[in-house]
Amino acid sequence: MMTAMPGLGTLLVILSISSIPAMATLIWFRLKRWPVSWPRFAFSLLAGASAFFPALFLQEIIPFGGRWAVLARAFTEELSRLPLLLILFFAFSRLRSAAQQADNEGSAFVLGLAGASGFVSGLGFALLETAVHLARDPFSLIAFLRIFITTPMHAACGFRVGSSIAQFKQSPARASAQFLSAVVIHSAYNLMLEIPGSLPPIAAVLIALSACASAVQSIWIDMKKQ
Repeated sequence: MMTAMPGLGTLLVILSISSIPAMATLIWFRLKRWPVSWPRFAFSLLAGASAFFPALFLQEIIPFGGRWAVLARAFTEELSRLPLLLILFFAFSRLRSAAQQADNEGSAFVLGLAGASGFVSGLGFALLETAVHLARDPFSLIAFLRIFITTPMHAACGFRVGSSIAQFKQSPARASAQFLSAVVIHSAYNLMLEIPGSLPPIAAVLIALSACASAVQSIWIDMKKQ
């Protein structure tokens, strides 16, 4: 049986609810007066939301199953962020003056902006993913709770993917480790949710919140150096 599509009003409500973490992050950046411009924030959010579609495509064409299924799903989602974030970073680096690039290349400025952009892209991915789940079942408590549980995990992983891009030129090994850490966190989170019992879901929440707190702390430290 096909599920009826929600009306326009319902879709707007769903998108509004799903965007709460992104709006809270934008307010945080504005209050702290950190150098994350409106266009950078908006395009980072859009890049993350757009990554939902290649991730979905990869998950359709790659045969998942067995012990590697959780790892493969996490890898495809993190991998889908890379091309769009690379395009975003390249575009914004071209907009900076040569003097700014000379002063800030390899500095906390670049790393902080890359991490913040990746963090926001994770929010964008989670926004669309949550909206899809809520659209399927607007009254699902689990779909609603994803805003506060799954979103921090996606933001934390997006931060690490963004940071890996900024670090790749100077330290490919460190950048690779940063990207793989996003895959590991994502895989551990998914795995805990698939294990039966009451304790694994609690462990998944702790993984998501601790990884997100670590990302927020890193952004805070880098931005304070500006």
